[in-house]
Amino acid sequence: MASTAMAPEPSPNGASFTSSVPWWYVFFFFSGFPALLYQIVWQRALFTLYGVNSESVTMVVTAFMLGLGLGSLIGGWISRYQRLPLLGIFGVVELLIASYGIFSLRIFHWAANFTAGSAPLKTGLVAFTLVVIPTVLMGSTLPILVSHTIRLSRNVGTSVGGLYAANTLGSAAGCFCAGMFLMGWLGQSKTVFLAATLNAIVGVTVLVWHLATREGQFAAEEKSVSLPKPSATQDAKDEVNSGFGISFPVALIAAAVAGFIALGYEIVWYRLFSFTTAGLAKSFAFLLGAYLAGIGFGSLLSNSLCKRFTNSQTLIRLLVASVFLANLLGFMVGPILFYLVVHVSYLWTLVPIGIAAGGLGAVFPLLCHTSMPPDERAGSRVSYIYLSNIVGATLGSYLTGFVLMDILPLRVLSVMLALMGIGLGVALMLKAQLDRPRFVAAAVGAAAATLFVVLASPALFHVMYEKLLMKEKYVPGAEFRAVVETRSGVIAVTQMGTVFGGGIYDGKFNVSLVKDTNGIQRAFALSYYCSNPKEVLMIGLSSGSWAQVIANNPQVEHLNIVEINPGYLPLIERAPEVASLLRNPKVHIDIDDGRRWLVRNARRKFDAIVMNTSYHWRSNASNILSTDFLQLIRQHLNPGGVHFYNTTESDEVLATGVKAFPYGMRLANFVVVSDSPLQLDPQRWLDVLKQYKIDGAPVFDLAQEQHRRRVGEVIGMINTLDRTVPGEFFTLESAPHIRTRTANVRIITDDNMGTEWLQ
Repeated sequence: MASTAMAPEPSPNGASFTSSVPWWYVFFFFSGFPALLYQIVWQRALFTLYGVNSESVTMVVTAFMLGLGLGSLIGGWISRYQRLPLLGIFGVVELLIASYGIFSLRIFHWAANFTAGSAPLKTGLVAFTLVVIPTVLMGSTLPILVSHTIRLSRNVGTSVGGLYAANTLGSAAGCFCAGMFLMGWLGQSKTVFLAATLNAIVGVTVLVWHLATREGQFAAEEKSVSLPKPSATQDAKDEVNSGFGISFPVALIAAAVAGFIALGYEIVWYRLFSFTTAGLAKSFAFLLGAYLAGIGFGSLLSNSLCKRFTNSQTLIRLLVASVFLANLLGFMVGPILFYLVVHVSYLWTLVPIGIAAGGLGAVFPLLCHTSMPPDERAGSRVSYIYLSNIVGATLGSYLTGFVLMDILPLRVLSVMLALMGIGLGVALMLKAQLDRPRFVAAAVGAAAATLFVVLASPALFHVMYEKLLMKEKYVPGAEFRAVVETRSGVIAVTQMGTVFGGGIYDGKFNVSLVKDTNGIQRAFALSYYCSNPKEVLMIGLSSGSWAQVIANNPQVEHLNIVEINPGYLPLIERAPEVASLLRNPKVHIDIDDGRRWLVRNARRKFDAIVMNTSYHWRSNASNILSTDFLQLIRQHLNPGGVHFYNTTESDEVLATGVKAFPYGMRLANFVVVSDSPLQLDPQRWLDVLKQYKIDGAPVFDLAQEQHRRRVGEVIGMINTLDRTVPGEFFTLESAPHIRTRTANVRIITDDNMGTEWLQ
């Protein structure tokens, strides 16, 4: 049965509702802008406080989505009361969001201190609550404004599509601005302050406008809702199958499945983007911006379609076409990226991502329009579909990112999502009342799409990580020796034994100091600057080469390793140079985020804490480079203890280290810092090197001339202190010299995040 769109009612200022964009659409755009600024900053802040492992990521995303869903229910409940001033309520909600936002980072830090060392359950519940509270407020705004708009337009699709588009495009703009300049220029606290200010401006302006025009607006709304209310019997009938083409229960299920697929694709795309950019912080903001922009424009398209077509069956057919095309293109985003990065910038892939997201973005408004009448309960019904969509999205995020990525290769996961999308399209196609020829054509198209996805995927996804890593340098036939995919990231090993973690160099399988191909001399130097390193903590495992060297140091009694990605363990087990590390009784390995492990093990203290830190510009790198983190490190050092970590040749990292600690020294591209004067002893170091054995074999055989010469080269590093030695990597620089040279260099904090957002 077809539905008929009702004629537009006049707006409060007397103009036709469709003649211009209602002003609250504009404010809803500016409401969406700070929402994504909050998400980016809060997510980043919570990762700093609670760790960046997969559990933390899942908790934050789930809390955001659940808060939006609960908020939509509350907003839908509020919208059912016809006499309530909905615009005024929207303004108040914006002010409440601003109030929370302005104090949010302080609240997060207070909560972190409150839960420091607590059980994971307590910590998780507190962090979960911190995110749910403001997102409930955010989620309530859509059904409130939808209900207000439907009172005037009498068209569900245009109301939902227009508002959803405005808010989502505002969020997309927020993502792009955050990635391009806001996070880098303002840091976390000032970005949140900007977001809260925008919320406050929107809230105050809406309230002032509402109070100034409420009489005319109330009269217009009274006129717009003067149509007869459906009876209770009719209302119940409408909810089951109103004749709007799709029954309400079916719409709820379809919204959930669409949400699952959409978030599943987003996580798959982010995994690919993250590997391509080697974990560049901006990549997430750009991907999310393109994704939201696509959803926004898809909602605008549905808005236009609902104005143009009055027949619900026509709209259902368009909905089916949108689902099919969006899912096929979503599946092809990966292969398109694999092709593009070999020839042009990966940023071109944002275009197909936006188009695919656009098709997915059209689903929600079209489902709303074809499953409910534009009566006084429309806002409430929209909130149910919105909640269903968010529940599906939450499950998609959780199952894809937390469960499936640990057991399925990315290719298989992409195929699964595509087949789910095709299945959703087929289910909706059965509601489209197609004649026989069109039904047969659609069925054949769905079968062909299924065969294409299943049969073509091996070729389309072949050597994908090789192309993403090598880009324009990729040569056909080049393949990795091993690839490990886990929910914590992707690890690839070349034929020559070089390890790439998350798309960037992460070490080599080598423990030979005579044939040093990976700067392993730095690991052997522990006894030069640390007099008695009995208890050692190592944050980061990678190839295990550094851990193997330090575990076999004759002075070391216990080595505790914290590694976030368990995917390194099977690679180490298969590498003969380091395989014995996993059987060494002196070694204990914890799979966790390093910063979170330190917080949870507040009483553990060490003589040395070693970190072969990844590049300073990578996403979340400043979590373990900031002054805030160094204060945490200080609490875990024994008297005379040292912290030794990679600066990746960043003067900011160097300056921060010698700012936080009174004593220190640069050793090659590492810095060693301490609260006590460094006990530099070349003779002690030489004695330890002579005793060194790995897997029973001496590191140096002093009977060989090459080995004796190499010992001299290694020990000769001590003669380079504060000297410029052209072409020499292994040089030393004292803390006073570093402070003078880096006097004008910015110090890294949790708030400014170093260079993460400046690359």
